[in-house]
Amino acid sequence: MSAQRPVDTFLYTSVHDPLAQPLFDGLEQEYDTRYADVRRRIGGSAREELQRYPAQAFAAPVGAFVLLLRDGQAISGGAFMPHRDPDTAEFKRIWTLPGLRRQGIARRVLAELEAQAVRQGYRRVFLTTGFRQPEAVGLYLSHGYTALFDLQADPETVAHLPFEKHLRPVVASAASPPLLHGAHA
Repeated sequence: MSAQRPVDTFLYTSVHDPLAQPLFDGLEQEYDTRYADVRRRIGGSAREELQRYPAQAFAAPVGAFVLLLRDGQAISGGAFMPHRDPDTAEFKRIWTLPGLRRQGIARRVLAELEAQAVRQGYRRVFLTTGFRQPEAVGLYLSHGYTALFDLQADPETVAHLPFEKHLRPVVASAASPPLLHGAHA
């Protein structure tokens, strides 16, 4: 008997969708772990950072919030909202469950967010990542993003590491997981 392959599906939904809660909980724990000393110095919490933007910022027609579901459970996700000009989307909160990393899942979410941004009329992406997230830096550089900071500088002196990418229209591939639209919240 052969093992069944998991079914992956992108779901466009709201940040209030209960399916997203395990991802937000994990992201909060990750931020707390990586940046505990910084939070002690400057104040604030990871939870406050995650709740910094209203849910409407990530809602169509100007934003998006997507989950990658595996057999109905959220394993990864990300979002975007408008940036400073009407052509630029700012990507936020791209995150994958720790036990599933290094399998190309975040790369798939990033590509899906880029495709959705193009569908919504954006031509450029701006994003930042934290200075203690070398995995994210590697992901963005390997996915065609340009660092808007000195890559040779000590990341701790830069703090927020900004990137940009100019988008091109994306052609859907047969290998893409199906898309679901709708909210569970």
